[in-house]
Amino acid sequence: MEDDYNFGFSDDPKFSVERYEEMIRNKDQYFFDSQAFEGIIDFYIEKSDPVKALQVVDYAVSQHPFIAVFYIKQAQLFTLISQTDRALNALDKAQTLEASEVDIYLIRAGIFSMLERYNDAMSELNIALSLSENSVDVHMQIAMMLQSKGDFEGAIEHLKFCLEDNMEDQDALYELAFCYDVLDRHEESIEFYLQYIDSDPYSYAAWYNLGNAYHKLELYEMAIDAYDYAILIKENFASAYFNKGNALVNIDKYEEAIKVYKETFEFEPPSADTYCAIGECFEKLEQMEEARSYYKKAVKLDRNLSDAWFGIGVTLDFEERFFESLHYYKKALDLDDQNPDYWFAIADARYKLKQLDEAEEAYQQVVDLNPIDIEAWLDFSSIIYEQNRLSDAIGVISEAIKHNPDAAELYYRMVAYLFASGQYNEALNFLDIALNIDTEKRHILFEYLPQLQDNKLIVDIIKKYTT
Repeated sequence: MEDDYNFGFSDDPKFSVERYEEMIRNKDQYFFDSQAFEGIIDFYIEKSDPVKALQVVDYAVSQHPFIAVFYIKQAQLFTLISQTDRALNALDKAQTLEASEVDIYLIRAGIFSMLERYNDAMSELNIALSLSENSVDVHMQIAMMLQSKGDFEGAIEHLKFCLEDNMEDQDALYELAFCYDVLDRHEESIEFYLQYIDSDPYSYAAWYNLGNAYHKLELYEMAIDAYDYAILIKENFASAYFNKGNALVNIDKYEEAIKVYKETFEFEPPSADTYCAIGECFEKLEQMEEARSYYKKAVKLDRNLSDAWFGIGVTLDFEERFFESLHYYKKALDLDDQNPDYWFAIADARYKLKQLDEAEEAYQQVVDLNPIDIEAWLDFSSIIYEQNRLSDAIGVISEAIKHNPDAAELYYRMVAYLFASGQYNEALNFLDIALNIDTEKRHILFEYLPQLQDNKLIVDIIKKYTT
């Protein structure tokens, strides 16, 4: 009968788990060999149940107190539940039993990195490098630690080492793309990926990241070509279809973009972001009912997708249903109250509804959040000017010019307001500045105050710059 309570390694880990759970139910004490215990621990880890896994580790340590692997697993589990001190203690015990075990130093480095003790982390990783037979995993962890530290330059070097060892290391490729992106070194990333593709032309990840780099540089046609190669190699690469759709949107090929976005549905369930992107394409095509239907599909999947709520508002605004549009703009704003585009839309809707005080407040929010939005400053000043508050309108444009000293539109508008308030000499000074910046935009002045076209003084000044 004693043999019934001794369990060795089995090819089927479920057998060991069943015996272990039977032991717990019976409040008994069975003996398991170390491999059986490892299988049981891994079973609970895979089930994302660190508490039960830790209970198994306790049993394992009590039966096999001199096997380092159980202390290592204990440390991993303590790290998962943010008990870093206990994890470090477990690693110390493992090190006294088997100091050459690389995982001890990798886990300890991960903990130090989480605690932002980067020098300590690097010391542990250097030990791991000296002990490891396969240094690629260590270089990858060094790269991730350096990213956490903000040293993306250093991370790139270690990621390149990983790729030199294994050109199919997809994780290293994507992390490298991230580092180049953060550093705004898109040209360099393009050069790297082109060289990489020369060596491995069938790497869909390399083509995809090349496409993303072209996209960032607004080379949309080249990005589309790169995404097409990625899709050719991996037909079910949904992310490549989605990004290709985004590139098509950027060159105003909305109908083609819709088709490409919809192709993603063949390879993964429709997402709120994809529905929203399709809605935006229909919006650009001024097919507002179609656009609205896709925006609504998006918010059904994700109630927190502010852009979809905003999109519904835009479609209603287009149909001059301003009161309804305002409702949806507010929903978007509730989710992202720091978005100047949402405030701008609300300001415009308030203005159209003759809610001038509320419109003014909304425009103030826009320019506070995005002081380089020329159009917002112009509209903001305009609603004040329309209320015959000339001094306030001039004040708004003065503030706008402080933030945008090279925006000719603002100077031309200032000329109009100063003439309207009788400040002719000041107006002519601003006209000179505007013409020096951009004579082509002089039509702005006459669009706002057509009567100035008959002002001989203004016409003569303009001729000096245009003849």
